[in-house]
Amino acid sequence: MTVGTLLVTAVVRDSGSLKEKRRVLKSLKDRVRDRFNVSVAELGSQDLWQKTELGFAAIGNEARFVDGLLANVLNYLRTTQAIDLVDHSIELF
Repeated sequence: MTVGTLLVTAVVRDSGSLKEKRRVLKSLKDRVRDRFNVSVAELGSQDLWQKTELGFAAIGNEARFVDGLLANVLNYLRTTQAIDLVDHSIELF
């Protein structure tokens, strides 16, 4: 069994308030959950309206599968118009 995590630090585009940030992130998290079947949560910078830290988790039988799944999530986040990625890290356990 392999557990993988993806931690992303990003800037939320077009966010002028915490309410707008929450709306953008809720939509993004729902799309990622539906498309990739991973767990997702906002882990940090919750009181800042421009910055976010998101965590994604996946579990599978093979490390290669979990790593590929999280890489696909990262590629999707790179193409979305909602956020600009600042930093990321993938870890497998």
